[in-house]
Amino acid sequence: MAARTMLIPPPSTLLEGYQPWPRVPDELMHASGEIRPGWQALLSHIAPLAAADIQERFLRGDQYLRDAGVFFRQYGQEASSLEREWPLSHIPVIIHEQEWSTIAAGLIQRAELLEAVAADLYGANTLVRDGHVPASLVAGNSEWLRPLVGVEPASGHFLHFVAFDIGRGPAGRWWVLGDRTQAPSGAGFALENRVATSRVFADLFASANVHRLAGFFQAFRDTLQGLRAEDDSQVAILTPGPHNDTYFEHAYIARYLGFALLEGEDLVVTDGRVMVRTVSGLQPVSVLFRRLDASFADPLELDERSGLGTPGLVDAVRRKGVTLVNALGVGVLETRAFLAFLPKLCEALRGESLLLPNIATWWCGQEAELTHVRENLERVMVGPALSTRLPFDAEDAILVAGRSRGRTLAEVDAELTANGASWIAQEAVTLSTTPAFVDGQLRPRPMSVRVFLARTAGGWRVMPGGFARIGRSEDAGAIAMQRGGSVADVWIVSDAPVQAQTLLPSPNAPFLRKLHGTLTSRSADNLFWLGRYVERVEVILRLLRAYHVRLAETANPNTPVCLSLTGHLATFGAAPHSPIPTGLLGTLNSVVQSASHVRDLFSVDGWLALHNLDKTARRYAMRPMGADAAARAVSVLLRKVSGFSGLVHENMYHFTGWRFLSVGRALERASLTSQTLERLTEIPTDHASLDLAVELCDSVMTHRRRYVVATTRETVIDLLALDGQNPRSVRFQLDAIREHSRALPGVEEDGELSEFMRAGERLHARLTLATVNDLTGDALRALRSDLGQLSDLLTAAYLR
Repeated sequence: MAARTMLIPPPSTLLEGYQPWPRVPDELMHASGEIRPGWQALLSHIAPLAAADIQERFLRGDQYLRDAGVFFRQYGQEASSLEREWPLSHIPVIIHEQEWSTIAAGLIQRAELLEAVAADLYGANTLVRDGHVPASLVAGNSEWLRPLVGVEPASGHFLHFVAFDIGRGPAGRWWVLGDRTQAPSGAGFALENRVATSRVFADLFASANVHRLAGFFQAFRDTLQGLRAEDDSQVAILTPGPHNDTYFEHAYIARYLGFALLEGEDLVVTDGRVMVRTVSGLQPVSVLFRRLDASFADPLELDERSGLGTPGLVDAVRRKGVTLVNALGVGVLETRAFLAFLPKLCEALRGESLLLPNIATWWCGQEAELTHVRENLERVMVGPALSTRLPFDAEDAILVAGRSRGRTLAEVDAELTANGASWIAQEAVTLSTTPAFVDGQLRPRPMSVRVFLARTAGGWRVMPGGFARIGRSEDAGAIAMQRGGSVADVWIVSDAPVQAQTLLPSPNAPFLRKLHGTLTSRSADNLFWLGRYVERVEVILRLLRAYHVRLAETANPNTPVCLSLTGHLATFGAAPHSPIPTGLLGTLNSVVQSASHVRDLFSVDGWLALHNLDKTARRYAMRPMGADAAARAVSVLLRKVSGFSGLVHENMYHFTGWRFLSVGRALERASLTSQTLERLTEIPTDHASLDLAVELCDSVMTHRRRYVVATTRETVIDLLALDGQNPRSVRFQLDAIREHSRALPGVEEDGELSEFMRAGERLHARLTLATVNDLTGDALRALRSDLGQLSDLLTAAYLR
């Protein structure tokens, strides 16, 4: 990603021209122009800095985000998506802890209220029975799940992790804009925003009395661990998979909290218990931090079209065999129409008023309510009104009446009358503004904050910070990243020093070596095929380079060597009619897909190296090139794939997953080397083909040092098939497969080898005892067939 550049004015003009908007509160300064509490330290820190220093700091934060692989998906008109640079607004939103304590108290009250509402909707249902909530609002809602009615969660609570979008309204008071109870996203991104912003202001952050986020996540992690049904079960994060737009966050949180990242296919329900498929067999999971929508969780009892869920999961919930965070069905609470009833529900259920109000909302499901709406529209709207439809379920919609140009009050009233049975009306709050750099100047921009709450043993805990969304213009609706908005860290500042917290164990704690987490069969499968696909990419690149080098020398694609290479490439769907053929790009895509499914097991450097390889290849594929330029481009890609392989194989911890990756790579290299020998050693006197075989297996220098004669079939077979010291030989690969296989679980039980291990030992022994003369063309074909059978046996033993 290209670095963002900006023009920054001299420090003396930092606040020059910064004017809050009329009748709109600003987070930096009061209407009187007085700076709000908490901002002075940041402004005093920035003021003495030269423009170039400020720009360097901003770029430092951007570089961290690029290095960490943080991005967002921008969706196009045809459901396509592109990875875009994370749009960090470098100036944090600052809120003083005194004001924050008021916000936190209101949100804790709201979380308790939503818990009570969920318990009633799936329990006694008194709210509907007594007329506090319209029956149609619940029964007609796609997020109200009938199979969960009467099911009490194993933990005793429906909600464990919630979020609320809040904003400061025109009178300076904070309002709740929306409730997030299904699977709230953004907590991981809040962490990344914090790290990036602390890099920007590294010399200020430590002394700025900013409340840390680690304590919040530590308390939540410990709470989830405490919810386990038994000590030998585990906590895991359940994700829809890498195609989800917040998958990066799922992987990031999994690494940060130390939990396994699972997909629905990893799980199986047996006798009411949830088990995870691992290479060591089924193992229990008793807590799932759910990151996918509830309706997709179980195709057996919920949405039968779902390919993301686990059949029988609802039954496991019903039998209290698993705790889901949050419970299935609580997405109904996100329905914006509920905002119209929460004030009265709070009084009915808790005997108190809401501490933080909703934005004004009215249910238009009954004619009596329409009169109330019409009366309030006069108060809500100033001038012309804009009516916008926003779907919230299959039958209903939202009518947002806000201060904007477009439609008259009479037009809105007519639409309310026509759609009175299926609309709600909602006041659009004019959001407060916060400073952001725009064209090198500090300018006010609308913002909202998403705040996260986690249930702990001591009650709800509020994250001391959040995920701020900043508008790109005066339009408050443009705060979404999809519409050009940006994001910012949220600093909760104190007048006194705050405790620095971390998830790392105390240095005074006793030394304890932690066992590595369980490897799921799906993860093992993706690692195995990742090794195979990476090796396949390397072989295709070596074939392409050899072809383009010879074409550059002769300008004749019909020479015997070029035709041989063309035929070899055709087996990979990569005929060299273009410098970077689609077959290569397809195989690269398979590498990326396999890696994306195990992103939580990858280092950041490895992931970035892979993305750089893929992007470079696709960039080259769009350029017209001659043979010489194509050879150079392929050489660049070859070095990049070698760099990626080195990062993965040298830096990845040597746990069971690394062994599956290594076995996959060795199997593919052994098979493709056998194929190369089979093709290029059929005619013993064809020295050009023999030389090509040595070149393709990257063993030219080794052959020159190893043998005192020119290439012959005997030297080539000896070096590339039988030499156990040559890392490119088939024998070397079988040695590696044997070593890694012996460390896999279940290879020997009661003194008897598994079928997979026996096949591997037979194959290893046969090649070890073979001579050059034994490896005829038929023998090489049989060797490839045996390697394929070995792959099938491994798959049957571990990857299904």
